[in-house]
Amino acid sequence: MTDAHIVRAAAVQISPVLFSRDGTTEKVLDAIASAAKSGAQLVVFPETLIPYYPYFSFIQPPVLMGKEHMRLYEEAVIVPSPVTDAIARAARSYGVVVVVGVNERDNGSLYNTQLVFDANGTLVLKRRKITPTYHERMVWGQGDGAGLKAIDTAIGKLGVLACWEHYNPLARYALMAQHEQIHCSQFPGSMVGQIFTDQIEVTIRHHALEAGCFVVNATGWLSPEQVAQITSDEKLQKVLTGGCNTAIISPEGNHLCPPILEGEGIAIADLDFSLITKRKRMMDSVGHYARPDLLQLQANFDTQTVLKESLEVQPAEQFLIPNLNE
Repeated sequence: MTDAHIVRAAAVQISPVLFSRDGTTEKVLDAIASAAKSGAQLVVFPETLIPYYPYFSFIQPPVLMGKEHMRLYEEAVIVPSPVTDAIARAARSYGVVVVVGVNERDNGSLYNTQLVFDANGTLVLKRRKITPTYHERMVWGQGDGAGLKAIDTAIGKLGVLACWEHYNPLARYALMAQHEQIHCSQFPGSMVGQIFTDQIEVTIRHHALEAGCFVVNATGWLSPEQVAQITSDEKLQKVLTGGCNTAIISPEGNHLCPPILEGEGIAIADLDFSLITKRKRMMDSVGHYARPDLLQLQANFDTQTVLKESLEVQPAEQFLIPNLNE
């Protein structure tokens, strides 16, 4: 990509159709179409939007959340499946790169998974949140380093992380060291109130400055009616409000369009890649400002599995049973 390269990005603040994988997927497809009509070449959706973020786990003790956990299993997304096929078709049809968060079901486990579809509809990245946060550990399994990749797409090199993964500086640095140009971040939204909104603001602007890249951040949103669907307890309802901050940030740490702090909407801005060079000329944290002779990051990008086939062939005599009578 040249310094003159410009990409139009869209960050979508959207509410799920609670308890419905298919309903939420339809909203995602409609939002892709809407963003594409505005000229967007990149469309970013919130964390685990499909079918919905497990808000129940934040307000219910583990002993009571079994029913809701099972319902999430039933509506979770298998990769690949008709859901991913539909998003791939939309990406290909409109020629846009799509980043969407899903609750992925892999046999008996759920994962917080980020999917990146290139503009030709190819699924170019499936990564799992490396460490679920606090209450989320009762819902999702852990990811691995295989997804810590800045990937080449039709619009540039993308890196993605979810929510409090941004508080893991080494995870962020792994993407920075691969020279991500656009960082796509995702948060659940509608949690914890203004303090979460403020924390997101600090987090995404700091990463843009430190990485010298654009940050396209999408958060979810719950309507008051949806909050009431999740809990009838008015005290707990207050916990499921605020905390939204859908925004697009330049490599200089500036907002490129007004952020969306409440309700549904699409933030759209043009990303002028010359700003990456402008920022990195002054401070390139993985280039001229780095000190690899003093500080280095060691990363394991292997896919982890419970079953590995041994490549070593043992000599047959090792398996002979000795004759105890001799």
